[in-house]
Amino acid sequence: MGKGDKRTKRGKIFSGSFGKKRPKNKKIVKQVKEEANPTEKSE
Repeated sequence: MGKGDKRTKRGKIFSGSFGKKRPKNKKIVKQVKEEANPTEKSE
């Protein structure tokens, strides 16, 4: 689990790739997290 491991954030930074652990656009990540965890409960 270091620079050589492409599944980790550090490995992705080292290899220059993007994915679930290291997304390209931070705005999209915020939006996705808000949609996944809504504050209002629909009952």
